[in-house]
Amino acid sequence: MTAVAASWLPLSPGERSVAIEVLLAGPLSRTELARRLDLSAGSLTRLTKPLIESGLLIEVPEAGGVMEVRQGRPSQPLDVVAESRSFVGYKITEDMVYGVVTTLRSEIVARYDRPVNSHEPGEVVALLGEMTDELAASHPRLAGIGIGVGGLVEDRAVVGESPFLHWRDVPLAELVEERTGLPVVVENDVAALVEAETWFGAGRGLDRFVVLTIGAGIGYGLVLGGKRVPYAEEDRGFGRHWIINPNGPLTPDGARGSAVSLLTIPNIRYQVRAATGRDRTYEEILELAAAGEPMSARVIEEAASALGVLVAQIANFVLPQKILLAGEGVGLMDVAGGTVADAMRAHRHPLAAPIDLETKVSDFHDWARGAAVLAIQVLVLGATDA
Repeated sequence: MTAVAASWLPLSPGERSVAIEVLLAGPLSRTELARRLDLSAGSLTRLTKPLIESGLLIEVPEAGGVMEVRQGRPSQPLDVVAESRSFVGYKITEDMVYGVVTTLRSEIVARYDRPVNSHEPGEVVALLGEMTDELAASHPRLAGIGIGVGGLVEDRAVVGESPFLHWRDVPLAELVEERTGLPVVVENDVAALVEAETWFGAGRGLDRFVVLTIGAGIGYGLVLGGKRVPYAEEDRGFGRHWIINPNGPLTPDGARGSAVSLLTIPNIRYQVRAATGRDRTYEEILELAAAGEPMSARVIEEAASALGVLVAQIANFVLPQKILLAGEGVGLMDVAGGTVADAMRAHRHPLAAPIDLETKVSDFHDWARGAAVLAIQVLVLGATDA
């Protein structure tokens, strides 16, 4: 069993606010840190002293060699010690577990994947335990584990429902904690990705931010006031009921003309297979569409138009500063990005500000990194309301 790593918990609310501010924006001078948190110099000193003594924060050289002078004596900026602890993130899919080890600032320092041979919860827990043992051997300062699962997760601990794994009410956090001896947090995989992008990625510093993912399914996450908005229906398949084209395709998964029917990889493959009798991979369909093969081109153009409509509708209602498009289906943009842009413009007011749409080519290790960020937030910094 993996030994429990020492951590900085518990942090007081004041210490936590200092740690998070330095983590996200550091290195910061004490003057700037006090200004951001509306603290006196004395209060800041009281809060930072235990964080420095514990090894979470460190004084670093001032950029350009100019040192801040505070009350008659020099003072160096504060930063987190990113390598002082490591965090494991797992993304569980139907047939694989994708694992990463990250630093405190979520930089990936190792990747480790294993196939899933059984969906029986005990077997999956055993697999996660074996993977953690392997990772702990080369990263002995593990502080916690985050796990991302496609499905409904309750209290960041229990998988209430996962259609991919055929699970109901599985206390995954408790089971993995018992096996590994490490603290564990579990979350819906899209929610985990949104948290990672909000803290360390495309949404960093933004007040209103949206993450839209396309791949095996459709994922959506909303950030307001710099915080992800949780909702009871998370991963209840909103895309199956978001009708983009009432006359669009009818597929096995999703209502006619819904975002899921038009945009997800399984349904794009289904449309091509139903029309041609040939089973092709998503990558093959994209290549054929780019080469002008009629059926593939038609399906991809229709998907691209649907994506543009969906992005425009989100922008019209949410008014985000940025929309991040991620997931294993974003190759659609390389082949039919022009169609996406045309559809976005057609469904926006002519004088509306352009949509800041950022596309992120991502794989399942990015989703695993998102789970590791949950471990950083919840288990180390105690940011249960992150």
